[in-house]
Amino acid sequence: MKTLRVTLVAAAATALLALAACAPTPVIAPVTKSANDLQGATVELVVGQVLNINTGDLAVDSYTAEVSDPAVAEFTQGREDGSATFNPGFTAKAEGTTEVTMTNDQGGIQPLEFTITVSK
Repeated sequence: MKTLRVTLVAAAATALLALAACAPTPVIAPVTKSANDLQGATVELVVGQVLNINTGDLAVDSYTAEVSDPAVAEFTQGREDGSATFNPGFTAKAEGTTEVTMTNDQGGIQPLEFTITVSK
């Protein structure tokens, strides 16, 4: 009887772990901002969240960025791939705050300077 009880408890624990592994991972919606709205702004993200930057009339691949603390946020270059266009953006990597300077290689516009704050 004791062996049966231990076996049932072990089976129940295994089933609960299996169900927990099947639980859906929450999806974190990206934050989309216009490049024109970023100057001097603070963008708040959570770890894993993406800042998607709408470049308006400027080419998506014309921006580069310097991130003061790349452990907090990582820049992704915009690009065009066949019929798909991917905006530049940042991925929140870890809790903290980092300063960002984005420049446009087409010139004629001042660098965008803003802050990204990442929380859990």
